[in-house]
Amino acid sequence: MDVLNQLAEILEQRKTEAPDTSYVASLYAKGLDTILKKIGEEATETVIAAKDGERDKIVYEMADLWFHCCVLLAQQGLAPDDVLRELARRFGMSGLEEKASRKPG
Repeated sequence: MDVLNQLAEILEQRKTEAPDTSYVASLYAKGLDTILKKIGEEATETVIAAKDGERDKIVYEMADLWFHCCVLLAQQGLAPDDVLRELARRFGMSGLEEKASRKPG
């Protein structure tokens, strides 16, 4: 978990950097649609790696996916801890219960 917090700190720092000096800063500068596109690309690559059954590639692609999801969180003013708290809230609750507890819409 420490790695996620360290990553979150770096992603926050990148908000103040020039887009031509940082990949993350360039994503922030390009905006939400670009970040979402990257997440979609990485999710697709993760699915393909899983379908191929290549464990090392699954881990590699999942790391890319998580990274870009963390970029989205930071861009939206959220942190990995926000997601971890939500996951912790769901402990002890069946998936069916959790789904039924969601508000419609």
